[in-house]
Amino acid sequence: MIARLRGRVAAYEEGRVVVDVGGVGYLVHCSARTLGRLPPPGEPLELLIETVMREDELSLYGFLEAGERQWFRSLRAIQGVGARIALSLLSALSIEELAAAIAAQDRSRLARASGVGPRLAGRIIAELRDRLERLPAAAAAAPAGGEAVASEVEDAVSALVHLGYGRSEAYTAVVRARQRAGEEAGVDRLVREALRELAS
Repeated sequence: MIARLRGRVAAYEEGRVVVDVGGVGYLVHCSARTLGRLPPPGEPLELLIETVMREDELSLYGFLEAGERQWFRSLRAIQGVGARIALSLLSALSIEELAAAIAAQDRSRLARASGVGPRLAGRIIAELRDRLERLPAAAAAAPAGGEAVASEVEDAVSALVHLGYGRSEAYTAVVRARQRAGEEAGVDRLVREALRELAS
């Protein structure tokens, strides 16, 4: 199994990069976000690799950061999410945005990725929500506290959604507002602080 490649960029193709390692060209699939951060042809490059083996094919998927590779693995473990859809999600959303969308149970945000419909988005949320705290970039996406805190956060998010904000956007603002205002902040204060957050 290949876990890492270090070489030079030989060429770019649609959704892929060819990495020249000692005269051998490795075709590596990458998210659009990763491809946008890679150097021009001829420049040195190092990628973390996830090797995916099927009956008739061996494919390489490349990542600049371990966190993105961990999200890729977690997404692929969900029924109905193959490597292509996992890359599509990582192309459409950063891992921070993915964590926020899952914490906020925002199906429409996940469904922006190609190949992800509302049903699959719901499955992704159901499977990853309870494991979210073990994934990179998820710490800021979920508030600490019990059911009462979750209820206050949900009420504040609902208020912002009714004002026209997207669910993930509202959820992230409320979580940040709660971190600033403290655990004793009520729904009204959370909404006020979140509106300030959204306006900045």
